[in-house]
Amino acid sequence: MTNRFHRLRAAAGLGLALACAAAPGAQAQIAGQSAGQIAAQRNTATPIKHLVVIFQENVSFDHYFGTYPKATNPEGEPAFHAKPDTPAANTLLAAGLLERNPNKTNARNGPNAALPFRLDRSQAATADQNHGYSAEQATYDGGRMDLFPAKTGRGSKGAAGSFGTQGQVMGYYDGNTVTALWNYAQSFAMSDNSFSTTFGPSSPGAINLISGQTNGAMLPVGATLDADGTYDKGRVVPDGQGGWTMISDLDPTGDVCAQGKTVLMTGHNIGDMLNARGITWGWFEGGFDLSLTNPNGTTSCARKTTSAVTHVTVADYIPHHEPFQYYPSTANPTHKRPASVAVIGTDHDGGANHQYDMKDWYAALKAGNLPAVSFLKAPGFEDGHAGYSDPLDGQHFIVRAVNAVETSEFWKDAAIVVLYDDSDGWYDHAHAVINPSDLRVRGFDVLDGDRCGTTGVPLPGLGGRPVQGRCGYGTRQPFVVISPYAKPDHVDHTLTDQTSVMRFIEDNWMGGQRLGQGSFDAVAGPIDGMFDWEKPMAQALILNPETGEPAHF
Repeated sequence: MTNRFHRLRAAAGLGLALACAAAPGAQAQIAGQSAGQIAAQRNTATPIKHLVVIFQENVSFDHYFGTYPKATNPEGEPAFHAKPDTPAANTLLAAGLLERNPNKTNARNGPNAALPFRLDRSQAATADQNHGYSAEQATYDGGRMDLFPAKTGRGSKGAAGSFGTQGQVMGYYDGNTVTALWNYAQSFAMSDNSFSTTFGPSSPGAINLISGQTNGAMLPVGATLDADGTYDKGRVVPDGQGGWTMISDLDPTGDVCAQGKTVLMTGHNIGDMLNARGITWGWFEGGFDLSLTNPNGTTSCARKTTSAVTHVTVADYIPHHEPFQYYPSTANPTHKRPASVAVIGTDHDGGANHQYDMKDWYAALKAGNLPAVSFLKAPGFEDGHAGYSDPLDGQHFIVRAVNAVETSEFWKDAAIVVLYDDSDGWYDHAHAVINPSDLRVRGFDVLDGDRCGTTGVPLPGLGGRPVQGRCGYGTRQPFVVISPYAKPDHVDHTLTDQTSVMRFIEDNWMGGQRLGQGSFDAVAGPIDGMFDWEKPMAQALILNPETGEPAHF
């Protein structure tokens, strides 16, 4: 790692420390969890003392909840039967889009035109759809939502019907495959109006989750631009103000597992804010510990696992899924291990800098020192990303983590949020663009012809002036809250996005302080409507990770 990286990290940390020094609750740190840290974590605006954010990959809301709460219930598959008073949600079924759908009638979809269709549990392994910043906008077709097969659709080779064509993008699962999420929705709370902060794939989604700002990208020293003035085939684009905005996937500069061209992010993130207040936290990702060897002999950055569902072998640790690695102040580029389980989540964790392996989260939970805020990222084969993962492997990861919290001492004051980084391009019929963009490089913003959004001024970038390349909100995705305080069997319609998680952290632990620097958290909708703060109502729901059904002991 270069000295330049060290200087950037130190400068970023100092900058936010100074900005937050006068904030109520900021504490001087000592080795381990100080009295100040404990006080900061207990002093919350709500009864929630522990937030666990499960951040999965590449699912649209209609792809998982298109017919909620009605499941087909074929013989031999996990069954789902909704409560008779289940509230209505904005689904394909409710909107009447299963039999009459513009993606079937729009001639521009050609032979790939298709109606929405049920994907069976036996079809858990699908193709990865196109989920680029521009491609996702193109499916919207000016808000008509009718070009998904043509613009993001991909099919599985050798398959029959729509499953074998670009019409596969219209497929949806029901409660017989994504059974756990449907059961969580029944027993706790879900949103039918939550979106990715901006259009685009994993890296922008992950960075938006922790900073709400994809502007401020910093290219490596000596980086060569493409002929059109972009970086790495348009993955980073000029923002119109002399800076750069990330709109696609790139690995973080300095991460020892990074491959190909890379980028860093300037500015601050929610981790910096938590550090300034002495609140324990961590990002826990499968494969981050490079000292382990998998049963198949793979180790270090090459640790890999083969999914029994997709039969694809994929890396456990995927660098562009780890957002804190892009920020020098919160990065652990060498994947240094924490000094002990006892210091996980603290500022004195032996140099791990709050970046850990998933196994460290389970160890901390078992040891009784769960951080106040935990971000969980599955190893590749369990993150739900179509093409190499799937809903069944994803369910296994989610259920194991939820069960672990529910059976721990922390359940009584915990909230678990399950959300996704992007939609993978899967069809969804809802839209809510609030921030326009008109990239100066022709061809990247295309929702409304040659731009995305026709009114309003874009949110500012790090420099305080409106910047391009952040069109959003993007695609609608699942958002589920699991907590004793979650409203049982509740569907929330509040407009929210990925930075609504940031807003909850800021409101709960920081008195409503916002990150600033043009972050979407300043305009994010709250998730409070999914909770009943007067008294805990929801009981723990222990599920079978394989079936998603209630476990029987």
